[in-house]
Amino acid sequence: MAFSMKTFAVVSVALITLGAFAGSAFAQAPATPWELKPDTGYAYDKEGKTLSYKMGTSNAGELLKGAKKVPRGTLFFIGHNGQLYMRSGPYLEGDGKFKFGPDQ
Repeated sequence: MAFSMKTFAVVSVALITLGAFAGSAFAQAPATPWELKPDTGYAYDKEGKTLSYKMGTSNAGELLKGAKKVPRGTLFFIGHNGQLYMRSGPYLEGDGKFKFGPDQ
């Protein structure tokens, strides 16, 4: 596969986050934790499709080359234009409510 490991790492977390985030933010339900599945890679491809791949461990060292950890406090979301974005910084109000929730 010919895609950047840095992009792969960021997108992996983004895709999982988006699924949990989208459901909780729009439904006004409390946020729920999400988990990455072991031995699974998640991608956001050039056409904007989300994909998952079953991974092995024989070349894990190569996978980690160029990969970066996603900083805590990072929010992932899809903009009105369909583009995947990430934002570092506060996304919760002082009372723990989502800062960018639907208007009330």
